[in-house]
Amino acid sequence: MQTFDDYSALISSERESRANFKTMLSCVLPRPIAFVSTVSEDGVSNLAPFSFFNAIGSNPPAVIFSPCTKADGSSKDTIINLQSVGEFVVNVVPYGICLAMNDSSYPFAPEVDEFEAVGFTPMASRFVKPMRVAESPVHMECKLRQIVPVGDGPLSANICVGEVLCFHIASDYLLDDGTVDVEKIDLVGRLGGDDYSTMRDRFAVAKPRLK
Repeated sequence: MQTFDDYSALISSERESRANFKTMLSCVLPRPIAFVSTVSEDGVSNLAPFSFFNAIGSNPPAVIFSPCTKADGSSKDTIINLQSVGEFVVNVVPYGICLAMNDSSYPFAPEVDEFEAVGFTPMASRFVKPMRVAESPVHMECKLRQIVPVGDGPLSANICVGEVLCFHIASDYLLDDGTVDVEKIDLVGRLGGDDYSTMRDRFAVAKPRLK
């Protein structure tokens, strides 16, 4: 294995938040994308993609994602909706809907229904109020467990912890063992800037065993 003996130290406390943001995104990749649907108290649907996202447990099944505070220090609609309604749906993002998903990241006004604005088809959920995205092959209906703020001001994190109440998996993608056909689903990941990646190149590494 190659070793490195020359490193540049970028001390986060001595840099602007935006600089740290860009550096971190270039180090932590590819990042899975949570295409999150929420609903306001007034019943307006919201859609937004987040690449600060992952699974964190299975008893109960749980996920986290983090909508950062806006550059002006205000909260995103997703956080406001979660604080008032406390439910959300994670829709996965296959390659075929990547461009439309990206369109939903436009800063629409809170009164705009982003399903209509971007052209996605809403589907009723079984246990939560927010709609599901019919163009996505997998949905996870979630109940908010807590929001953990990390820092304050612009670009600070708001870690949203959700318990998955129900998985919806398109029948063509569901395998007999209850897992998803990874090759067929063709999910995309987030890199930095305008860049994304697919998961079409894969390799296997067996777990180590004691000798």
